[in-house]
Amino acid sequence: MSVKVYKPTTAGRRKSSVQDFSDITKTRPEKSLIEKLQKNCGRNNQGIITIRHRGGGVKKFYRIIDFKRQKFDMVAEVVAIEYDPNRGPRVLLVQYEDGTKSYILGYEGVKVGDKVVSSASGDIEPKNGNRMPLEKIPLGLFVYNIELRPGNGGQIARGAGNGAQLLVIEGKYAQVKLPSGEVRMIPKECMATIGKIGNSDYQLVRYGKAGRYRMKGWKPTVKGKNMNPVDHPHGGGEGHSPIGLKGGPKTPWGKKALGVKTRKKGKWSDKFIVKRRKNKKKD
Repeated sequence: MSVKVYKPTTAGRRKSSVQDFSDITKTRPEKSLIEKLQKNCGRNNQGIITIRHRGGGVKKFYRIIDFKRQKFDMVAEVVAIEYDPNRGPRVLLVQYEDGTKSYILGYEGVKVGDKVVSSASGDIEPKNGNRMPLEKIPLGLFVYNIELRPGNGGQIARGAGNGAQLLVIEGKYAQVKLPSGEVRMIPKECMATIGKIGNSDYQLVRYGKAGRYRMKGWKPTVKGKNMNPVDHPHGGGEGHSPIGLKGGPKTPWGKKALGVKTRKKGKWSDKFIVKRRKNKKKD
């Protein structure tokens, strides 16, 4: 995929770009593989707002993605490449030998007519789109849609352009370098798909105007420094005053923000992390 830019006929067009949908081969989703997507507008089951600035958005169906791919040793043919409004990567409509259809995540370089297969034994060719246990994948290859526990389905490296690199297999675990730079131990029996997720240019799209965010379900966000002191710890002052607080930046509820570690100490999964993710350099 590439990013498409239009002539700046309006102020919104001037700074916006869109995805190039030339790789899409089918516009309407498979009816048997979609379901209604219930909107919560950022509220929990008690009606309390737990995620701010959410609401509205364009109506859309949820595509049922097969993250497990447990039809082992059965070849599936890529029938169509489709757009999914719920995620960055494309989704592939595949049809198995027995006639069953399902959606899977699209990978780099996929074409209609390609054959993919999933195997629990790993006795298949290690090519893009094939799925097998980590212990059967050659070292150094990139994988995506990785399980954390055998049989749970893919949970890691599912975003557009993502891919984790298989480094080494020691004992019961395989060490995988995640897109964030973190090196993590994962049971070697866990399944993973070879290759990288497609549509890597998705992160380069510029929305350009507030209306496109509203269509995605995001409502306007106001900076704390633009509010009154009664509404936010950063509020008040003349003009755009700096934050100037002794304890640093605060949340709307007065708690410390920006740089505060939220991960609990002694978490059960700490023992599986070999190397922490890279720290972003401050400008």
